[in-house]
Amino acid sequence: MRTHLHALIAALAPLTLTPALPLVAQDLGPRPTFPEPDLGRIELGWRLFYDPIISGNQAVSCATCHHPDLGTSDGVSLALGDGGLGLGPERKIDPENLPEERIPRNAPGLWNLGATEFTRFFHDGRLELDPSQSNGIRTPLGADMTQGFASPLAAQAMFPVLSGDEMAGHYSENDISRAVRQGLLAQPGGAWDKIAARVAAIPEYADGFDAIAPDEPITFTRIANVIADFIAFEWRADASPFDLAMQGEATLSAPAQAGLGLFYGKAGCATCHSGWLQTDHDFHAIAMPQFGPGKAARFEDHARDEGRFRVTGDPDDAYAFRTPSLRNVTLTAPYGHDGAFATLEAVIRHHLDPVASLRNYDIGQAILPNLPHAEDVAVLSSAEELDAIAAANDLAPASLEDDEIASLIAFLETLEDRATRLGVPESVPSGLPVTGR
Repeated sequence: MRTHLHALIAALAPLTLTPALPLVAQDLGPRPTFPEPDLGRIELGWRLFYDPIISGNQAVSCATCHHPDLGTSDGVSLALGDGGLGLGPERKIDPENLPEERIPRNAPGLWNLGATEFTRFFHDGRLELDPSQSNGIRTPLGADMTQGFASPLAAQAMFPVLSGDEMAGHYSENDISRAVRQGLLAQPGGAWDKIAARVAAIPEYADGFDAIAPDEPITFTRIANVIADFIAFEWRADASPFDLAMQGEATLSAPAQAGLGLFYGKAGCATCHSGWLQTDHDFHAIAMPQFGPGKAARFEDHARDEGRFRVTGDPDDAYAFRTPSLRNVTLTAPYGHDGAFATLEAVIRHHLDPVASLRNYDIGQAILPNLPHAEDVAVLSSAEELDAIAAANDLAPASLEDDEIASLIAFLETLEDRATRLGVPESVPSGLPVTGR
């Protein structure tokens, strides 16, 4: 394994070349930079990423909603976490452990999250790098939830573990879910300590952590840090046909070249999808249709998701969501913060007239696993809610011909670099079933 990792790391070196051919009219800025890989940490994180041991009921791993076979996402609009069986669109409810609700937002892909320019995480950016905070990271749960994490990516990686609907499990099902529901997280004896104790009790993990930092106890944050190291290494995707063409090492097809011209020109895509990774890392309201449980506290009875507004309290941020990077966008359908559109063509057409698309939206476009008690259409059925989403939209209507949309899709295909390096392990140290194997 170590020899294989050395070869993979060596292969990354040429990807730092500067552009040789000016194929676009705007300056894309400096090439993305990534952390220096550490073999021991990567291998530990790899196994933990696929190991259900860190979930409350030991049945869900990070890979359940972020699997390489599904573009590092899960292929559905709103996932079923704890209480689901199977993977991706085939995932079904466990009749003996019925999920309380769908996960309220679409599982995003993990491509290039190790790049240093990624400092904001989740669709609303509620976890972000913030030098004004005592530990340099801001989360909605406060400073106690940031101590020990090496990066915002590491902190982000552990939030699903503490979510009852995602990985922790329902109240009273296990010791971790009970701690989470009681608000006992980073406190001594809380959910952090309980998860760390599970991992520390497995000799292979104990030996692995001891090898990278002898005599240091295994903690929740150390687990998070190595998982982040694995994500940064495994899904670094910056050697696409687009990159090679920009470096003078490849030529784009005529349709893709036409699409590139539209992307950086008439279509205006690069206004928000800027830079080498095609994101401005900012937040925009584009009247995305909403369905499912919404992003609300458990005591709130509405199903809306007000996006960035829930983080900042600024009315100008209402219904605004983070601009996703378009790297490997061909692999990460469905699209939107709730996966409203199943195809690239559909989401491009939404961008052309967001308000009209919102008002004419058919939830049949979404990919939703069956959940009999789900109340999915509360927002779509409310004229008041639709009016609020439409009023917040800041994307002006535009016009593209069918052949121009096809050219844009041809260009987006040049951003594909599947990049998976280690793949899915044959087994994990806990002995539990490997997710997606």
